[in-house]
Amino acid sequence: MVMRPPMPAVQLSRRGKIAIGVIAGLIVLLIVALSLVNVYTDWLWFGELGFRPVFSTILRTRLLLFAVFGLLMGAVLVGNVMLAYRLRPPFRPMSPEQQNLERYRIAIEPRKKLALVVLGVIAVLAAGSSAQRNWQAWLLWLEGGKFGQVDPQFKLDISFFMWDYPVYRIVLSFLFAAVIFSILLSAAVYYLFGALRLQTPGPKITISARRHLTLLVFLFIVFKAVAYWLDRYGLVFSERGKVTGASYTDVNAALPARTILFGIALVIAIGVLASLWLNTARIPAISFVALIVTSIVISGIYPALIQQITVKPNASVKEAKYISRNIQATRAGYDIATDTDGGTVTYRPYQATSNTPPAQLTAPSNAATVDNIRLLDPALISPTFNAIQQVRSVYGFPNKLDVDHYTVNGTESQYVVAVRELKASNLSATGSSNQTTWINQHTEFTHGYGLVADNANSAFNDPTQPFSSGNIPQRGFLKGQIKQPAVYYGELGVGYSIVGASGTKREFNGSDQVRSTYDGKGGVKLSNPFTRAAFALKYGEVNFLLNDTVKSKGAKIIFDRDPRQRVLKVAPYLKVDGDPYPVVANGRIVWMLDCYTTASNYPYSEKKNLNDLTSDSLTSTNPGAKQPDATFNYIRNSVKATVDAYDETVHLYQWDDKDPVLKAWEKIFPRSIEPNASMPAAVRAHVRYPLDLFEVQRALLAQYHVTDPVQFYNASDQWTVPTDPYPVGSEDNTQAAEQPPYYILSAPPNGGNKPEYQLTSPMKANSREYLSAFVSVNSEPGPNYGKITVLNLPTTASVPGPTQIANTFKSESTISKDLSLFNGTNGGSTVIHGNLLTLPIERAFLYVEPLYTEATGNSAFPLLQRVIVSYGSKIGYGQTLADALANLSQSVVGQNLNQPGASTTTPSTSPTATPTPTSTPSTTPTRSATPPRTVPVGPISTGSPQIDTILKNLDTATKRLQAAYKAGNLAQIGQAQADIQKYAEQYARARAAAPAKPTPTGTR
Repeated sequence: MVMRPPMPAVQLSRRGKIAIGVIAGLIVLLIVALSLVNVYTDWLWFGELGFRPVFSTILRTRLLLFAVFGLLMGAVLVGNVMLAYRLRPPFRPMSPEQQNLERYRIAIEPRKKLALVVLGVIAVLAAGSSAQRNWQAWLLWLEGGKFGQVDPQFKLDISFFMWDYPVYRIVLSFLFAAVIFSILLSAAVYYLFGALRLQTPGPKITISARRHLTLLVFLFIVFKAVAYWLDRYGLVFSERGKVTGASYTDVNAALPARTILFGIALVIAIGVLASLWLNTARIPAISFVALIVTSIVISGIYPALIQQITVKPNASVKEAKYISRNIQATRAGYDIATDTDGGTVTYRPYQATSNTPPAQLTAPSNAATVDNIRLLDPALISPTFNAIQQVRSVYGFPNKLDVDHYTVNGTESQYVVAVRELKASNLSATGSSNQTTWINQHTEFTHGYGLVADNANSAFNDPTQPFSSGNIPQRGFLKGQIKQPAVYYGELGVGYSIVGASGTKREFNGSDQVRSTYDGKGGVKLSNPFTRAAFALKYGEVNFLLNDTVKSKGAKIIFDRDPRQRVLKVAPYLKVDGDPYPVVANGRIVWMLDCYTTASNYPYSEKKNLNDLTSDSLTSTNPGAKQPDATFNYIRNSVKATVDAYDETVHLYQWDDKDPVLKAWEKIFPRSIEPNASMPAAVRAHVRYPLDLFEVQRALLAQYHVTDPVQFYNASDQWTVPTDPYPVGSEDNTQAAEQPPYYILSAPPNGGNKPEYQLTSPMKANSREYLSAFVSVNSEPGPNYGKITVLNLPTTASVPGPTQIANTFKSESTISKDLSLFNGTNGGSTVIHGNLLTLPIERAFLYVEPLYTEATGNSAFPLLQRVIVSYGSKIGYGQTLADALANLSQSVVGQNLNQPGASTTTPSTSPTATPTPTSTPSTTPTRSATPPRTVPVGPISTGSPQIDTILKNLDTATKRLQAAYKAGNLAQIGQAQADIQKYAEQYARARAAAPAKPTPTGTR
């Protein structure tokens, strides 16, 4: 037999080896440097914010897990490979198989130490990286306390499933990975060096190799026995049945099967261990196959037969007990237990009818609802805020505005609010003054200015009327309340800024004539050259080393400026609501955020996807508001957070003092979460029920309002969330998405005359568009906060839902004709449908839809033109809400639309006046739901001839519009609206280009 000559080894020159080593070293050094830079800058960021213990605890835990599990995995794998190498046979029989392997042995032998080092490094990095991602589970296991509740199957405290079970699974997965890779690597070494022979005649494996591999198989089977035992407890998360949790088959077939398999695995493990003293390798192999076969038969086939033969034909009866467990656990996990069970949900019958007379709307008992109907849609009117309240071109507003409530002159009213933020995309890159240079972007245009608020039930159809509060400097009811209007932290995602540098004031503050220097406590100081170098590397920007402003005394860098991002960073164990909102409290503009503790191991509770439950027609157009794609079955609004818009201060306030998950995190990060009592009263006044939590709860209530397990199984009374009739960005219902909940100020659903801030949503029947329920939660901070009221409609009721109402509105001849006219045959304008509100009043539902028009063009913005209402079986249509409500009682839709005596917006001396009921000599009662405004009489002098001319034209166009309304001339109405749009855009551009400090004027 002729032996093949050995393959020549590849030889590198000394210079080549040095070059490769240098390149590899530089790559590793760059990766390590970038990682260390990010750690260092984060360490500075957390320190300036006062949350460095959070950063240190997380970093220390992750490093410890990385080191322990990484080094352990590396030691196990390298140790087994070294043992296999030491146990290799000294002589190998000559055979074709061994000749083919000889070339590999020759290549590896000179580099075996390097191979072991590479193997160890890979094992450490892979296992360590995987382990450190589980830092939350380990910390909760160490600090988590008892729930004080037991599961119905094993009678164990809920904490076992929440804290212990996940960690046991993590450890078991690590042990399985270690022993499986050890078996594979050891077998490969034995095969390569001749201890394991597949084709060579004679013994197939040496005694030493057989014993080594047998011990590894023994460990694998022992771990498998432990896994079978743990699998018993994992049945409380089973998805086999109709609902999450151990089903009939799980309890009566899978549970005993896994107990039996546990015993079988232990017997097989003993048999495998005994084979060490027998001269055969068949017992481990046969035992391994036997374990797999018995597992398939006992744990797979047997439960499947029970499910098919016993359960399926009688499922509603067999599963009843286990569905009841799921109902109770799900209600507890999602905090939707009934008030009779100590929860927050109250179910009330609501005998809705379709023949309730419209006159009921004018009853004093309904004033709290009718007088506070919101006409402004915060998802639509951002362009109007931008056109009128932008003031300077570098500023802007988010696409979706927010809703809040303020008490002004003793009256609580709802307002649409928005912070005037710096918008980087608005910086001009053309012309002689390029605003997009590094100096301008990062040292001059650093922040926004002020907060704009407008009464949510205002007419909003006249751009000359002033906002409730706005302008630069601040005007309106918030004037004097905002002591520091500069906004350095906001939602528009501006990058880093260099602020606070001494010397000449350079930060743009709303006027070319007035500059400022940041003097807040936010930001990381740049006085240290090493710090400047770190940020230069972080952002890849040499100006951190060369620019004089960066090196000036007092210079700081502010980054990670989005409020939601900041809270997620200081509290990564929380989920943050997708809708932060600005409030004015104690002279500051403060962002408020709702935070959630979540878990996915609450036994028997239905598992859902957080992103799916919180997606609606608004989040589909605002990706930043979406929740992560995570499975969960437990949620609590345990923390309220605030972020100061000026000095970056973040406060986390405990809100749910009964939440065991929050209590565990408070132990892990002591003093990072402040007591509820420390929340300032001015902040507490603006607390509201969180939007994402309500969306989760309404989705669960749609199914879990049913308590009878048989009825639950049959899904005979299941609800669904209505489809949004007019998703944002779609004129018609062409994009199927759920209707979002709406904040309203109205009478309590359980009765009362005082307005109450609520978050509401109608619910429709599962397979029909008729209403089945109305869900409302109290959002007023106080003793009733968070109490959910569900108005249950009779199953026999045929009350139209939002989609049906929207279709009815569009098909009504008068409304349809106006829609065609407003859309404009020449393409001059388009109709935008506002949010369709559903309001329960007097055993019926009042639907209100504002109708906007928007001219075409880049600077166009929507203006309210009509209001459509429906109550009982009647439809009302008018120029104002008062007109529409009055029209309800008439036989013809829109009959009073253009009558000279129709109600119109009447000027008042108070821009924040609260709507009050009015009466007319007619037998048809009307109610003005539009807070009047001060309309300028004649143009206001601003000192600028160009702006004065525009205001004069705007005033004339407004008067022509009012005259056209009274005359009912639709052509003149359209022309006047177009003129108003044109002059408002000219006004906004002129104001933005004005070099002088803005003078407060009426801006709308």
